[in-house]
Amino acid sequence: MSESVPLLGLFAGSVQDRWPGKAPSAIGKTAIPSGQVTQTGLTQDAQADLSVHGGLGKALHVYPADHYAAWQIDLGDNIRFQPGGFGENLSTPGWSEQDVCIGDIWQIGTTRLQISQGRQPCWKLAEHVGDKRMVKLVRQTGRTGWYLRVLDEGEITVGDTVTRIDRPHPEFSVARVAAAIFDKRTPEDEVRTIANLSELDESWRHALLKRVEAKA
Repeated sequence: MSESVPLLGLFAGSVQDRWPGKAPSAIGKTAIPSGQVTQTGLTQDAQADLSVHGGLGKALHVYPADHYAAWQIDLGDNIRFQPGGFGENLSTPGWSEQDVCIGDIWQIGTTRLQISQGRQPCWKLAEHVGDKRMVKLVRQTGRTGWYLRVLDEGEITVGDTVTRIDRPHPEFSVARVAAAIFDKRTPEDEVRTIANLSELDESWRHALLKRVEAKA
């Protein structure tokens, strides 16, 4: 794995009523050339439900651009199967969930960012893509993408180099951690170990510890 890749795309959106009778969403994103990043993400971006989206631990969402070709093979042509199509903020090539780890620190432009957790897909992704199978398929394939927290605010621009500058937990890839979240059969010692990663976002830590407590 290389220690740097280019930033292919940057995306932001506003809260909109997308589907009659359902909650609003900001999953629909459009490309922007650059953006200011604060502790809660891009200033141009928004989240409709802050109880599950956004916040300090999920300020920016990254989705691997390479996944879209796989989705096209699996499900055929779809306007959403292109960078920005899954509601991500950042699109990068080359790195997948197997290649990045919880706690990885990135430098992009003048920002410093850290991987905090993978994405747990919800019904809004299925509605956005127009395929009710998407939540299940994202979990099964592990093509979740991941979230970043902001360590240093600043500006990022399409074409910037994304550089990994630290990796405190090389054994805990996003793929491994997401598998533990999605698979209730994950051994308890694995669940506890992952839950104790200080860099893991509190939402996933809570979910894992709740599972352990339920078995006690």
